[in-house]
Amino acid sequence: MTAVKITPAKLQGTVQVPPSKSLAHRAIICASLAKGVSRIDNIEYSKDIQATIKAMKSLGTKIEEYDDYLIIDGTTTYTKQNSEIDCEESGSTLRFMVPISIVAENRVHFIGRGNLGKRPLDTFYEIFERQNIGYIYKKDVLDLYVIGKLKPDHYLIPGNISSQFITGLLFALPLLKGDSIIEITSPLESKGYIDLTLQMLDQYGIKIINNNYKSFIVRGNQEYSAHDYRVEADFSQAAFYLVAGAIGNDVVLKDLNLDSLQGDKATLDILKAMKATVDVVDEGIKVTAQELVAATVDASQCPDVIPVVCVALALAKGKSEVVNAKRLRIKECDRIEATSSQINELGGMVTELSEGMIIEGINEFEGGNCSSYNDHRIAMMLAIAATRCKHAIIIDNMECVEKSYPSFWEDYQSLGGIIDVINVEK
Repeated sequence: MTAVKITPAKLQGTVQVPPSKSLAHRAIICASLAKGVSRIDNIEYSKDIQATIKAMKSLGTKIEEYDDYLIIDGTTTYTKQNSEIDCEESGSTLRFMVPISIVAENRVHFIGRGNLGKRPLDTFYEIFERQNIGYIYKKDVLDLYVIGKLKPDHYLIPGNISSQFITGLLFALPLLKGDSIIEITSPLESKGYIDLTLQMLDQYGIKIINNNYKSFIVRGNQEYSAHDYRVEADFSQAAFYLVAGAIGNDVVLKDLNLDSLQGDKATLDILKAMKATVDVVDEGIKVTAQELVAATVDASQCPDVIPVVCVALALAKGKSEVVNAKRLRIKECDRIEATSSQINELGGMVTELSEGMIIEGINEFEGGNCSSYNDHRIAMMLAIAATRCKHAIIIDNMECVEKSYPSFWEDYQSLGGIIDVINVEK
């Protein structure tokens, strides 16, 4: 395990952020469910994406991996049974694959690492009970056996747990023999992620009727069509450099799609509300600000960008509040606790609430000895905060960024970030 020491320096230059993890998961799955050959371009092999590739292979899909693209042949999907699916720490892989893995009769063993076993799966357990699908699980670790076959049904799914449950069902249900309805029983959070799913399904020939996000009508007996697809840049990773621009760095982001349906594009609206300016320049997108002002940020539709947005809020004039952030507590770590404690470690003024945070703005951070909480988004948040510190900052477990953005430290250095790697004895 290694730590990283960051000496404060202004970031300057152009950066190509990685492809969208959310869209890559979805494209890999849709291509794997199509009876034909598809090519998926602009792939980065983060641990989460590797987990989904291996998961589909465990069901029989043929996937060839090249430097930055995949060739996927779905004609043999569902030819393997008694599958073991290692989800690593990927919540998307787990919740997407549970229903997908039992489209055909199967016996599946799900394993994973980190906090993944603590993420709730009760929504699926209720479906298993109702449909007489066998399952055995252990509390707080991911060691789940599922035996059986998914059936067409009228599914009742809460909208405030995770949109990943809904997406998993939207992938699987069109392949069943009969029609299904997914009814959302409480207001739907993370609508943007459902939009990405519906958009991707449409690209691969699957039609879903969206009844104003209150219910989804899914016709059975549909077939996925093979389709070549290029993954667009990821707004959840771009958020780190968008915030960097807002707090005084000089960064241009390439390849961002301003018409994207990614929910984390909301980062731009949040920064605009804080009086930052978003400009389209020759090379890409650039964010600048004279002085940031406080804002109230609703975390329900874009939970992943909240840690780094809090860096901007902590350096804004006035008192800000983050609301509807309860789901941040069940991510790779408790991100409300991690964000508030680590910004305070740097000299910020954050008060932790049960479902959010209150943040008093300061002029600059001090620096300090920080913990990544073994969470990629906390590590990257701290790296951006370091650009506005008086003194150096040390972050433990720098490797955790490999979960979503393996080249983060290289990109950070290419922009002028000053880092020293510290080997830590275990």
